[in-house]
Amino acid sequence: MEYAVRAARESDAEGMSAVILRALRQTNARDYPADIIQRVELSFSPSAVRKLIGRRKVFVAEIAGRIAGTASLDGGVVRTVFVDPDLQGRGIGRRLMDEIEHAAREAGITTLAVPSSVTAEAFYARLGFTAIRDSYHGEERTIIMERVLP
Repeated sequence: MEYAVRAARESDAEGMSAVILRALRQTNARDYPADIIQRVELSFSPSAVRKLIGRRKVFVAEIAGRIAGTASLDGGVVRTVFVDPDLQGRGIGRRLMDEIEHAAREAGITTLAVPSSVTAEAFYARLGFTAIRDSYHGEERTIIMERVLP
């Protein structure tokens, strides 16, 4: 499976939104109740994703012209890392995180933080992130994780 990672463009917003929503509904829904998933979904409509592209360093993984995953860097914070559920476990998320780390180093950032979902905690731990504390938004648990860049 060949894929390319590149900077996101506004024209990617619909494809990115579709990947994020599928991942929330199929992957994250195993760890969060439906009301939390529905609330989180509101932040990832195509228009909301377009705004994120304008405010953060956003990357996409693309396979044959189709968005397969996305990740973004907001200062020293990793955000919005999602891979299409049909393609998870194939290295796409890791490759997106490599791009995030490269962008962070170029910006002089030495420590990355990530507000991880319960679902993604093991993924980030495999990449060397350490859980620092839990954060709650109502019933939604997020694990704040950090990694010092080499």
